[in-house]
Amino acid sequence: MPKDQSDDIGAKTTGIGAASKRREDLRFLTGRGRYTDDINLRGQAYAWFLRSEVAHGRITSLDTSAAEGMEGVLKVFTAKDFEGVGGIPTGWLVTDRQGQPMKEPKHPILAEGKVRHVGDPIACVVAETLAQARDAAEAIGLEIEELPAVIDMKAALAEGATLVHEDQGTNLCYDWGFVEDNREAVNAAFAEAAHVTTLELVNNRLVANPMEPRVAVGDYEFGTDNHTLYTTSQNPHVIRLLMGAFVLGIPEHKLRVVAPDVGGGFGSKIYHYAEEAFVTFAAKALRRPVKWTSTRSEAFMSDAHGRDHVTKIELALDASNNFTALRTETYANMGAYLSTFAPCIPTWLHGTLMAGNYRTPLIYVNVKAVFTNTVPVDAYRGAGRPEATFQLERLVDKAARELGVDPAELRRQNFITEFPYQTPVAVVYDTGNYNATLDKLMEVCDRAGFEARAAESKARGKLRGFGLAHYIEACGIAPSNLVGQLGARAGLYESATVRVNATGNIVVMTGSHSHGQGHETTFAQVVAEMIGIDAANVEIVHGDTANTPMGMGTYGSRSLAVGGSALVKAANKVINKAKKIAAHLMEAPEGDVELADGKFTIAGTDKSVDWGAVCLAAYVPHNYPLEDLEPGLEETAFYDPSNFTYPSGAYGCEVEVDPETGRVEIVAFAAADDFGNIVNPMIVEGQVQGGLAQGIGQALMEGCVYDETGQLLSGSFMDYAMPRADDLPMFKVDHSCVTPCTHNPLGVKGCGEAGAIGSPPAVVNAVLDALNRNGYSVAHIDMPLTPSKVWAAMQ
Repeated sequence: MPKDQSDDIGAKTTGIGAASKRREDLRFLTGRGRYTDDINLRGQAYAWFLRSEVAHGRITSLDTSAAEGMEGVLKVFTAKDFEGVGGIPTGWLVTDRQGQPMKEPKHPILAEGKVRHVGDPIACVVAETLAQARDAAEAIGLEIEELPAVIDMKAALAEGATLVHEDQGTNLCYDWGFVEDNREAVNAAFAEAAHVTTLELVNNRLVANPMEPRVAVGDYEFGTDNHTLYTTSQNPHVIRLLMGAFVLGIPEHKLRVVAPDVGGGFGSKIYHYAEEAFVTFAAKALRRPVKWTSTRSEAFMSDAHGRDHVTKIELALDASNNFTALRTETYANMGAYLSTFAPCIPTWLHGTLMAGNYRTPLIYVNVKAVFTNTVPVDAYRGAGRPEATFQLERLVDKAARELGVDPAELRRQNFITEFPYQTPVAVVYDTGNYNATLDKLMEVCDRAGFEARAAESKARGKLRGFGLAHYIEACGIAPSNLVGQLGARAGLYESATVRVNATGNIVVMTGSHSHGQGHETTFAQVVAEMIGIDAANVEIVHGDTANTPMGMGTYGSRSLAVGGSALVKAANKVINKAKKIAAHLMEAPEGDVELADGKFTIAGTDKSVDWGAVCLAAYVPHNYPLEDLEPGLEETAFYDPSNFTYPSGAYGCEVEVDPETGRVEIVAFAAADDFGNIVNPMIVEGQVQGGLAQGIGQALMEGCVYDETGQLLSGSFMDYAMPRADDLPMFKVDHSCVTPCTHNPLGVKGCGEAGAIGSPPAVVNAVLDALNRNGYSVAHIDMPLTPSKVWAAMQ
């Protein structure tokens, strides 16, 4: 068993492995954070969008004259103001199983003649005050010829269905097959199987609901022709690239994007949104700053939603219960337009994970992406991996029940045990130990004592069940040359600049962005460990394209594995240069110089020079190897991974079901994860707990619901339930099973999405276990498992 890193908690006070408190929390907890809505520029005006109240229709009349004459109104913008301006681009081109490119309809900043979902922006009023803008928007004369809305994905593909985009001729964005060459062999394996398990399921649509709604502030300097956008973004450099190059045509050196403190994202703040382009455009048009702040109701109908898959999945087994083949058919909702990364979520981030933790020699995945009259769908915490894990782990559990075998032992029998492992769905797992995480889970959750707890629950009239789920995740999407072949329209590297000041303290500028992950703490710990100084002497700067190197931002649990690796590369460049200076100062060969605990020492001697003295010499080069080196101590590095990282884990959930009401209570939850090496165990535990809360929310209560006309029925917190503290148990979180990643310098894997990936199937499996072990024959219940659904299934 790998070393239990939890033994070190409290042992270290700085550097890698220390459970250091998050330094950024001081400003957050004392109300001194600087969020985008805190930014108010001199002379700023306010924007209010008129949004569609119908899901689908033609704009027959749009009269802005009354609004334009109202007090304080500066201008009412409509689609005609954006003639010649590009649409919001998507960042990934998927080709279908015949090799044809996907359908890619235009996504205008303001609706051009037609609205396609409730919340589609039609016009925008900019006024001196927010109240004036809102009042004027209500005065706009608008007439829409309502058209039939298409909401159901299968109905959207039926012959004669209403088209969301008439110019595309179909509601099918793409029909993707992976791996297409496996298709016939998979079908043959099913024909020869001793047992086949089939399951149809829904991965319910979710709304991200981060604490901070989206905000965008546009500014323009007439004298320099410089544009600035302040926005709630997870990747400001990508926003600058997309908006500047493809929408507004602004040269990058004339466009600055700033993402200050951001209150959560969960994927919904990755994307380039129309409101960002609007305020940037309007600021130049009006020659004054323009600010838009989303209301929570707007967020429900303008932020990208998550999940929304309908799947049929089948597993073939031989007479010894070995997995022989897997095939799936999924309908994935794109919504009305393609969001930035939407096409790759149900394909390359989903299909490539369908092997899960298991040796399944043949796999075929089919995904039909469908346009509907709903809000666009994109990545939400986990992004494709939760969908794959839910399908697979529900299917394996159902197979175990049909075969009459222990779900844990069926998994164990089919685990991958030798690494590296080439899956049949393209990716190569470099390390892992799935038996170790399963063993640790059984220990942590006291699986041996479950029967006694079940008997005690039954005595109280409750049905107790245990649910197990394994997961594997692919983090740090890479490498760029591969994803470019798969349709990515951006690189997926990361960057860092390490600037050492003359007195020895350090400023690190990173292309990654922090919106809750704790980068200002963990990145500083990495640098402190490498040099041997206190982490308090390292400052982390992020979120401003004017003073950070070009980077791809934060999502997909990539920050430490990719951004941290770039940081290590840059720091190593600094250290190597500093060793040259130290060698000169000590009159020793460079190869004999070692750095440890903030001192350069000649190996085998007690001769040394402090880190600070070397840094001063770099900037005050009175005694300096000028013939070899330039003065100064600052280096930049870019890191492009050679592979994904593959965190994995085993999750166990215990529930009690009330047979009279169908109410589910989670009474215990344990997580045993393998995240590779751990930089800050406290932050890792917090990330897992947050993910568990979101996954449990999806499993039991969250669900975005449209009616048949396309009206959003769950458009506020009155109708969209999220877990509260008393809905959750005290989690048991363990990350002592460590198999380091083999291809990044830190050996880290990523942890931010794991909880949301592994928890939904564990919860659902636990509920079904509770029902089936107590005489209720229920094969499946779709999420969310509300009391009414569970009660109805029991009847």
